[in-house]
Amino acid sequence: MAALRTKLETWYNKGVNFNVEALFTRSREPGPPRSVFVHQPLPDDYRDQKGRVKKQYVFSSNQVITSKYTIITFVPRNLLEQFRRIANIFFLAIAILQFFPIFPTVSPGLAILPLLLVLAITALKDGYEDFKRHQADHHINRSRSRVLNGGTWSNTNPMESKSKTFIPAIIPAFQAFKKRTKKTTDVEALELQRGAPPEGLMQSAREEDHQVGVDDSIEFDEEDHDAGLFRTITGKSHNHHEQPHWKKTAWEDIAVGDFVKITDNESFPADILICATSEEENVAYVETKNLDGETSLKSRTASPVLTHLRSAAACADPINNFRVDCDRPDTNLYKLNAAIEMEKGSKTPVDSQMILLRGSVLRNTRWVIGLVLFTGHDTKIVLNSGGAPSKRSKVERQMNPQVFINLLILAVMATVCGIVDAVLEQRFFPRNAPWLFADNQSDNNPHVNGVITFAFALITFQNIVPISLYISIEAVRTCQALFIYFDHEMVYQKTQTPTLARSWNLSDDLGQIEYIFSDKTGTLTQNAMVFRQCSVGGKAYRGDLVDEATSTKIALPEGRDGATQTPSPVLMDGKKTPTSSSSEDIPDPLAASVVGLAEGVLTHFQDSGLSNDIMAAMSARSDPDASHHARLINGFFAALALCHTALVSVDPTTGAITYKAQSPDEAALVQAAADVGFVFRGRDKEILTLQTPFADEYEKYELLNILEFNSSRKRMSVIVRKLDEEEGDRLFLLTKGADNVIFERLVPGNEELRKTTERHLDEFASEGLRTLTVAYKVISEEEYDAWNRKYQEASVSLEDREGKVEAVYEVIEGDLHLLGATAIEDRLQDGVPETIADLKVAGIKIWVATGDKVETAIAIGHSTNLIGREDNVIVIRGGQDGSRDVYTQMITAVQDFFPDSGILEEDGVFDRQLPSQRPRPVPLHRVNSGFTDFQHGDGENLGGYVLVVDGSALTVALSDERNKRLLLQLSMQCEGVICCRVSPLQKALIVKLVKDGLGCITLAIGDGANDVSMIQAADVGVGISGEEGLQAANSSDYAIAQFRFLKRLLLVHGHWSYARNGSMIVNFFYKNIICIGVLWWFQIYCAWSSQYVFEYTYLLWWNTFFTIAPVIAIGLFDRHVDDHVLMALPELYRHSRKGEYYGTKLFFIYMMDGVVQSALIFFLIFYTYETTTSRTDGFAVYQYEFATTMAIAAVTAANLFNGLATAAWTGWVFFAVALGIVLVWGYTAVYSAITPGWFATPVYGNDHYLWPSAYFWFCIFLTVILALLPRYLCKAYKLAFDTSDVDRVRWKHKLDSHHDFSQYRADRQLKKSPLSRRSSSRPPYNLLAGSHTDMSTGLRSQGRGFDFATEENGVALQRMQTNLSERPARPRFSLRRKNRNGPLLPSFSLPRSLRRKKANRGAQPVPESPESS
Repeated sequence: MAALRTKLETWYNKGVNFNVEALFTRSREPGPPRSVFVHQPLPDDYRDQKGRVKKQYVFSSNQVITSKYTIITFVPRNLLEQFRRIANIFFLAIAILQFFPIFPTVSPGLAILPLLLVLAITALKDGYEDFKRHQADHHINRSRSRVLNGGTWSNTNPMESKSKTFIPAIIPAFQAFKKRTKKTTDVEALELQRGAPPEGLMQSAREEDHQVGVDDSIEFDEEDHDAGLFRTITGKSHNHHEQPHWKKTAWEDIAVGDFVKITDNESFPADILICATSEEENVAYVETKNLDGETSLKSRTASPVLTHLRSAAACADPINNFRVDCDRPDTNLYKLNAAIEMEKGSKTPVDSQMILLRGSVLRNTRWVIGLVLFTGHDTKIVLNSGGAPSKRSKVERQMNPQVFINLLILAVMATVCGIVDAVLEQRFFPRNAPWLFADNQSDNNPHVNGVITFAFALITFQNIVPISLYISIEAVRTCQALFIYFDHEMVYQKTQTPTLARSWNLSDDLGQIEYIFSDKTGTLTQNAMVFRQCSVGGKAYRGDLVDEATSTKIALPEGRDGATQTPSPVLMDGKKTPTSSSSEDIPDPLAASVVGLAEGVLTHFQDSGLSNDIMAAMSARSDPDASHHARLINGFFAALALCHTALVSVDPTTGAITYKAQSPDEAALVQAAADVGFVFRGRDKEILTLQTPFADEYEKYELLNILEFNSSRKRMSVIVRKLDEEEGDRLFLLTKGADNVIFERLVPGNEELRKTTERHLDEFASEGLRTLTVAYKVISEEEYDAWNRKYQEASVSLEDREGKVEAVYEVIEGDLHLLGATAIEDRLQDGVPETIADLKVAGIKIWVATGDKVETAIAIGHSTNLIGREDNVIVIRGGQDGSRDVYTQMITAVQDFFPDSGILEEDGVFDRQLPSQRPRPVPLHRVNSGFTDFQHGDGENLGGYVLVVDGSALTVALSDERNKRLLLQLSMQCEGVICCRVSPLQKALIVKLVKDGLGCITLAIGDGANDVSMIQAADVGVGISGEEGLQAANSSDYAIAQFRFLKRLLLVHGHWSYARNGSMIVNFFYKNIICIGVLWWFQIYCAWSSQYVFEYTYLLWWNTFFTIAPVIAIGLFDRHVDDHVLMALPELYRHSRKGEYYGTKLFFIYMMDGVVQSALIFFLIFYTYETTTSRTDGFAVYQYEFATTMAIAAVTAANLFNGLATAAWTGWVFFAVALGIVLVWGYTAVYSAITPGWFATPVYGNDHYLWPSAYFWFCIFLTVILALLPRYLCKAYKLAFDTSDVDRVRWKHKLDSHHDFSQYRADRQLKKSPLSRRSSSRPPYNLLAGSHTDMSTGLRSQGRGFDFATEENGVALQRMQTNLSERPARPRFSLRRKNRNGPLLPSFSLPRSLRRKKANRGAQPVPESPESS
């Protein structure tokens, strides 16, 4: 028996989990290694005997389709999806059964009509949703890029033909129609576009300018190819076919082997090999946040053998022929192996640093010319995304077993009727029973009629599975989608963007979310920085509040005579703006008078206290302490202005200096220095120019070395030589990095400054700010020369070059002098911290999946309230040499932090064969780290745990079932999980790990193309129409404009929708079982012949008119709690999240209600009419007299019971409850009065016997009261003695409708957002801070919010390093001050001209010391 049950469960699960997509989606395997031919014919072995190119050598087209249906597959695929519902299969079988004449019904066509309506309405809804996906695909596929054309150019690489869709044929017709009638505008597309930034609409706008029927624009290169400029000729040209040119071509028409030209701020249409760029040394800067979520710009370089292809003519010249051999398409974003084979046979390697991936955007580069290597489904971004899934809500999946239960009940009922009828016929036929007359035919005899009765019983009791339920659910969910759309509190007022429900069948899943998976960039953050505070020399500068709306540029400081400072006689060469399309030079950055805001920086830094200190230092009133502090200010901001790799440009329109940095972090630091007067004016090769408020002339620094930043070093340094003719050259090491890294390298002494800076760092971190510590060191020429020789030797070493270079870095980065610390706000989206805090209170676990590095993710975790101040962070890393393997790290984390969890006792998790002597970290205890003490292990004030896992560790953890299970169990012990450096495919795998492993409802939210796979993998996908375009919104189930709207979407609309739909479904089953129950009890008295007790039309209108309105009202208007209460008390969401509003238990309760009420109605009325006739003439009653009484009583009881189950009685609910009752009474009166002259009815004259009968009125009154009494008493008992939180809130709201429920939030002491507008009362800095444990090394520390993002080992930095190492030796100045006591001053000094002015004004000279000079 157990084996049989197991087999049945297996088959049932297979049927339920049947994957429709597998039948219609070809699982395209990655193609074989490919060769791309340029100006070369295809080899002979590429063709078969008929001369056709072999299939394995045909490349995928660049057309990308994310929609589910085509014209051909729509009907079969949609029908298969709908017939996954067991009820639909049943309805179809019953409808087919009624086509046989042996089963008398009103009409077979009428019987199948409800099923056809359900299928048609659902198909139309699904078709509309997929039509929107087709429109989104069309926008992307018809975006345009410049492709090489003309001349002798011909691309010989074979391509697949494009898939045919109906959109290209429909869109032009709609376009023309839209021009005539503006009212047909696509509301949904417009609403999404309103929420998108200009770059998100760039491609769409470009498409609108080039619709079908308009000549493509053709662009020719100018003579000055180095300038990267072109002129545009729109329309036809007489010789455009004769000379090479760039033709704007739709993305879907771009082929492998095409040359393309991309200009600044344009997206790449495919995976492209860089041939040449407009920048020096052929470097290009790209933004990859659509791919990996990282906000810092990446530098890419051209292949050195293709840099001569800088124009259309060069690309089209047949003499430039070559072949590119590539590995097969791969999902790894950071790996690509290829080689270029020139005509002479020489091969040049190609790696990922030379590739521009589809989905990334060109930045700070005028143009790039490249060769297309991978297109369409072979590109990495598409390989990392999945197809459009067919999602079903949890409620719908739960309905299947309940429908199956009803089908079993129906089968039992039909079987009983068939068996009993067969037995009775065989018993009474020999006795010549009159109702069995002539039952001796081959198709009509007691032996066959049992089977006929069984089938007829299926038809009689078919309403036990209500087909109208599915129509009602679709209608209710459509209205719920409209409620979401018209909710004005979820409209982004800035762009007037409402929330869109793109999938209408998932509204109830919003109320059962247990896990949220969120992207970071663009979803939680704005990818914009604000320099908030700093600590210089032990003094904190908090910054003044600045109006961001008006803060666009700031005037540069003026000279002491009131005039703008004049540049030094030695001028830098003028530079061109990166996006210039003119051959004229932009104004010299040395002559610019204002500083604009860098990209990614929201506002200028202003602090009146800092300005006063600088002015005091420039005056004669300065005392020695003020002079010392002034030198620290000078050194601090000079370090910020020089220790970076940012570029300087001048806006040609405003003439303002703007900084181009690889990350907003770096831009914010340089911008802050410029805002206070330390303006970085640019670099001329290795000469840096700096303007300071203390000098009349620009200061010159020679950049000698850049000591690179990486995740392990956590710091960046530069070595510069200050070129000073008065004081002679001096060498400085300027360093910025993590506080613990800097502090351990400080020179001994000056403990007071160190402790003060630590205290300020604690304050900054407690406010959720990202911190950096700044220090410096003065180097002698002899020390530098000796170190530089070691550095040169290490940099050319063939063995362990990276390790030797880092060891040399360690030598010079010691004995540092502390200058101060910075605090930068990574600006969050509005309301993010409060939203996350409330979602956590609601019991939802939040995971963040981002492409950023570990430190950035942890910093955002703190600022968003995902990581509390007392929480302990557990970091698991992978791929590091000499560190523990990922499995050992996870096991160690369980042993140290969760020893009582029982995880290690589970089968298949803990490998007991591991060596017992493996290193163990220090057990939890009180740690004195040199910082503020924090507690562990003794259980005192220990916070929660947050797990941080990087991408390489995830690759290992998701590789096999043991690691998956261990990772999942470890994650469940933590309050949150942050996954860093993850690819789009890994995001989807993380979601599937939780969804499949725990069987819970998941939600994924993101705003970029890299989030699409995650959004599609989750049960509910939410897209944000934000900074990264519309890709996520177009692929989502719900599109919102801001992350904060997610709170209302879940806590209000999700709660309401789930409670409404759950209540509606069980009430639907109830109202049908009460009807079927009355029919069933009648079988006892009709020889189990499956006859109707009601007149058939009462049964026909039961689900159509009599009882449909109240359940629809429940689905539309019911609400357990008002919206403002749900927003104020997120804890109420747990009732919804735990599935209390719908389930098998509730289903059986309502079914039993229906059975009991049907028994009361039938037997009370039946025996009332059976005992003594109700007629005054004494004749026996007709069947339809008491049957009509039963029908009216059942309708009245069902409607009032549905009303009793409604929590909020509004005018619409009153109307709905009364409607069915009025209709059944009115129908009875009218139907009974229809004379046979019109048409024959079996109840003509029934009203003459019903209305005067006392039985009629008394039975209805008594049976309705008795039917409703049990439920009423249960509700009263629950409210009085077993009240829930919802009951208490509703009662409180009833007593005082204006009661402020937000006051109860104070009991929870939710953290106030650290990044909200700062108030005068600052949080205390001595709050207990949790630990930060790196499981790969076992090191444990206290985090102080360190974070700094920049490209590691980037091409641009490598080029700078190469230029510095290859520069010729510069003659040193010999103009040194004579008679200087001691060595070079170990600190920054104010300019001699300023000190001389002070001395002339009578100020006392300040003696030089090792700490101040």
